[in-house]
Amino acid sequence: MTRRFSDKPTYELELSLKNQGYKYIIGIDEAGRGALAGSVCAAAVYIPDGFDTTGINDSKKLSSKKRELLYNRIIEECAYSYTLVDNNIIDAINILEATKIAMWQCVRKIPLADFALIDGNFIPKLINIPVRPVIGGDRISVSIAAASIIAKVTRDRWMLDAHKKYPIYGWDRNKGYGTKEHKEMIKLYGPCELHRKSFKGVG
Repeated sequence: MTRRFSDKPTYELELSLKNQGYKYIIGIDEAGRGALAGSVCAAAVYIPDGFDTTGINDSKKLSSKKRELLYNRIIEECAYSYTLVDNNIIDAINILEATKIAMWQCVRKIPLADFALIDGNFIPKLINIPVRPVIGGDRISVSIAAASIIAKVTRDRWMLDAHKKYPIYGWDRNKGYGTKEHKEMIKLYGPCELHRKSFKGVG
């Protein structure tokens, strides 16, 4: 049966897993898979009982200001982790495998986790706890949505720092994604050390 999306993610999946006996359920999501430059970032979040989930949503649906506010609340009140896997590894093993490694590392950093909900349709093989892939998970599970916020804000901050070294590519605006401006600058100046050479439009 096809899952119908609600207006915002809920705690329904997590609650059903708690009813099955799981206690420390984490949501996992990534940011930057489609970018032409920079790292891919995965994040994991455990939402404790009593945490106010008001406003938490798919990071892509939130303004940068709202994401920052929610990011601060999540890191103050929830268990979380993140992992950045750089462009060299992405080029060496491909973006999907790099994303899986980032997600596995996130789980390792939250040792109490006993179940993982992952946005997408794949399961990283190295994760040693039960995993459920959830297509469109950042619109369904509030834990995954919270992870999407951590991943997005963390990666955006990383790209803003990288922009200071390579301002010609406009990463303060495009965050490394393949905008018209970004592609034109690659054609004009060539790629830099932070570009993903294996991606179309870069190499």
